[in-house]
Amino acid sequence: MSLQALWSLFLAHPAQAANSLALFFAVAGAWLLLATRLREQRGSARLAAESQLDEVAGQASLLSEPTLRMNRFFYRFGYACLAIALAVSGISTKL
Repeated sequence: MSLQALWSLFLAHPAQAANSLALFFAVAGAWLLLATRLREQRGSARLAAESQLDEVAGQASLLSEPTLRMNRFFYRFGYACLAIALAVSGISTKL
């Protein structure tokens, strides 16, 4: 499909194009939140199993600081994607 055909489709149905963009942001944000949560759970379970096997006492935190910072960044970015999706969806109702 050529660029001109895509542009004419956008001009014919602007609300549908905006809703498609909102859907993209919503799916991307939800996937990022889900993947981060699963990675966090797997990491915690793996470290808990290792510490149980080793019987190492005195561990203050199971996850390291860089891992916690990365998880916080991905959570913020995922929620930002969901907020953008909500805003674009709200704007598309006015088109």
